[in-house]
Amino acid sequence: QGENVLFLVTNFISTAQQAQGTCPESPSVLDAMCTEDADCPMGNPVIHGNGIKTGRCVMFNATCSTCEIYGWCPVENNTLPRKPLLAEAENFTLFIKNTVHFTKFNFSRCNTLQTSDPNYFKSCRYDPIFSPFCPVFRVRDMVEAAGETFGDLALLGGSVGVHIEWDCDLDRPAAQCQTQYSFSLQDKRYNFRTASYFWSSQHQLSRDLLKLYGIRFHISVQGQAGKFSIIPTAVSFGTSIAFFGAATIVCDLILLYLDAKADLYWKEKFEEVR
Repeated sequence: QGENVLFLVTNFISTAQQAQGTCPESPSVLDAMCTEDADCPMGNPVIHGNGIKTGRCVMFNATCSTCEIYGWCPVENNTLPRKPLLAEAENFTLFIKNTVHFTKFNFSRCNTLQTSDPNYFKSCRYDPIFSPFCPVFRVRDMVEAAGETFGDLALLGGSVGVHIEWDCDLDRPAAQCQTQYSFSLQDKRYNFRTASYFWSSQHQLSRDLLKLYGIRFHISVQGQAGKFSIIPTAVSFGTSIAFFGAATIVCDLILLYLDAKADLYWKEKFEEVR
């Protein structure tokens, strides 16, 4: 068994911030809404917010007021574009190379076609019937195989599971040991934040905050193999015979000593000779 993770960025929000500032919290945070200073106890953190309350209730815009905070200012911008910024990522391809090795049988197998053509992997695309040994997958095809459309998943992010399964009967030719691929939708929302820090021209510590949305591919591999052997077969056969012998003894004990008609069964099973 094995697992791996790959993340493809399809959308992002960028916010330029400066440290040690005070600014109004975003009205999208419920705990930030206020009508007076008493609603913003100084020193309390904003729940699911961006900083610590200063004790003041300030105007965020002409329609609402929020608590002022200490922290990175201005606060994070949560306005997403209506379409993913990297919509062309649907035509990106993933090259997934996987090798399985069954040490007990000293058997190895790779999911790629053994070819001397240097252009094969540049032009081929995976198809379970016509091209099963091509490990090149188009992103849109993988998302659709998981039951989702690329545009919806790329806007707010998501997680797609890629399951690779090996089930090999080693009594057959090695060429029949092929991988089986399946795709599943694990989550319809996925994002994370990252920041780069620098000193501004005004000698203030600043940062560029990026909130990245994208598709997370969780690749898992499972495999099993089997081969006929006379020794395990003989052991299993002997165990079965022993089991049936023990079952006969248990049934006799129950019928002879525990059953209500034990006397009748005793007379039928044993013959008394005088």
